[in-house]
Amino acid sequence: MRLKDKVAVITGGARGIGRATAIKCANEGADIAIIDILPAQEVVEEIKTLNRKSIAYNGDVGIYEQVQEVAKKIIDDFGTVDILVNNAGITRDKIFIKMTEKMWDEVIKTNLKGIFNCSKAFVPVMREKKYGRIINVSSVGGKAGNIGQANYAASKAGIIGITKTLAKELPFGGAEITVNAIQPGMILTDMTKALPEKAFNKLVGETPLGRAGNPEEVANVIAFLASEEASFVNGSVILISGGKDI
Repeated sequence: MRLKDKVAVITGGARGIGRATAIKCANEGADIAIIDILPAQEVVEEIKTLNRKSIAYNGDVGIYEQVQEVAKKIIDDFGTVDILVNNAGITRDKIFIKMTEKMWDEVIKTNLKGIFNCSKAFVPVMREKKYGRIINVSSVGGKAGNIGQANYAASKAGIIGITKTLAKELPFGGAEITVNAIQPGMILTDMTKALPEKAFNKLVGETPLGRAGNPEEVANVIAFLASEEASFVNGSVILISGGKDI
């Protein structure tokens, strides 16, 4: 097991990529803390059947004070944190001329500020132990943009900037802390299943492999980045898109 006895914090772990990542990391031997505004107890119970510890914490990653409070509880409950998967994300789609300030702010708050908040909360314990793995979930939208998603694309592009910056800052003083990002393409999640059929088929048609990906395929890459096998991978952005937007 590649993550034996590690402690992983996964935001947005109640469903989709976050859920698949929580289960994959537990299968690899990690104990799992989930932060989500949605109920995640079902995921917790599944992880417990794998003989791993798991607790779900209700919290909005976009609110700094909430994240600080939840982080203290997690560190008290688990003793430490080795892995942080910043996965929580939302969409508020509308073409730019009709997009409201509220729609912009909500997406930036969750998708980008959420990474700042969670990293600020958990980096100190990683720095103290001189070890950590941070994996940030961006998107192909942050690379290529997408009509109706100026807010989402901006947030996901911003994730690349913070990833590369922290990859340079956090390892100083001999700390074995790596920071990487992934850019999923068309993945079968509740978010993409809600797309109109025409839009869904268009995105799949733009994917050279001719299909949408599964959350488990993304989770496999995240687990690799969290493991010792990726100990010299730092500041990388890995496209998981079936060839879309290469």
